[in-house]
Amino acid sequence: MTIQSVGNKIIADARRYKEDREKGYRERALKLYAWVCGRCTREFTHKNLAELTVHHKNHNHDDNPSDGSNWELLCLYCHDNEHARYEEQVRYGADEKGSSEDNVGGTHNPFLDLKSLLNK
Repeated sequence: MTIQSVGNKIIADARRYKEDREKGYRERALKLYAWVCGRCTREFTHKNLAELTVHHKNHNHDDNPSDGSNWELLCLYCHDNEHARYEEQVRYGADEKGSSEDNVGGTHNPFLDLKSLLNK
């Protein structure tokens, strides 16, 4: 067996494991929760249900309690955004206000000193 074939087998096994794991918790989450994105509140039907994903709140895909307490349903876009924010927090750390979850929106205020500027 070549190194490439061993690598291909490992990748195929990992993909199969991921798909099997997702089938279990995804089906349970879709039964527990309304088919609505937890962030943007977009509603889903059987027609577009493939665009609704299960997000693990603690980012551990192996943490799947039967009550669904570690899951939330997010649309593809909000799910991608959540993971991008998480990666940014891991890479750069939380700011002085706390985690990136606490910091909603920008911090720059271009009108902060506008009154004094207009009075000049």
